[in-house]
Amino acid sequence: MSQFSDEQKKIALLLLSEPKTEEELHKQLNIPHDKLNVELKEMLKLGLVLKDGYPTKYQLRQDIISELAKRKKISEDDSFKIKIRSIIEMKAVEENLLKKHLTKIKEAIEKEPAFTVYGITQAEVVEEDDMYSSFLEVTITVKDFPALIKYLFYYGPSSIEVMKPQKIEFSQYEFQEGLVSLSEIFQKYAEYFTNHLTKEEVNKFYKDIYD
Repeated sequence: MSQFSDEQKKIALLLLSEPKTEEELHKQLNIPHDKLNVELKEMLKLGLVLKDGYPTKYQLRQDIISELAKRKKISEDDSFKIKIRSIIEMKAVEENLLKKHLTKIKEAIEKEPAFTVYGITQAEVVEEDDMYSSFLEVTITVKDFPALIKYLFYYGPSSIEVMKPQKIEFSQYEFQEGLVSLSEIFQKYAEYFTNHLTKEEVNKFYKDIYD
């Protein structure tokens, strides 16, 4: 789904119910005319809204209306408190292999009981330097702090944005469970290095990290 700025989100919410003129948007949002005009032009440029009729009315694209309605329905049944948006990047030497891995990641996230999926979109595949690359843009809520730790380490997002809440408190138990999960993951990595790398490779790895 296309991303909106904060001002554009306010405009989109008003246009969700019906098309509106610029004057109607100005009165209901109390956004200065010059600022509103800039935002509407940008939304038109990005193809987020369409305009028609006289006086000119702006309306959201139908697929965006459907997507927003779907996410609203999901949120009504969603009890998870931490909402994040993230990017999971991936590269491969073959395009089909890349698409296969991205599909597996998408399906795995959708099956996680500790996640509520609001949207997962895949970017176009790009070829560069004999490699193929793409990414998934993932918007989910996670059940708690341990679930967030799990998402970070098992799905490896390259960037992450916390969408809500603005402030959060964890119980001592929840915080401890997250730290235990983190510790277990580190132990698994340590065991892997011990079993698969030579002593010289392990020493070089730690030297690269700590130097």
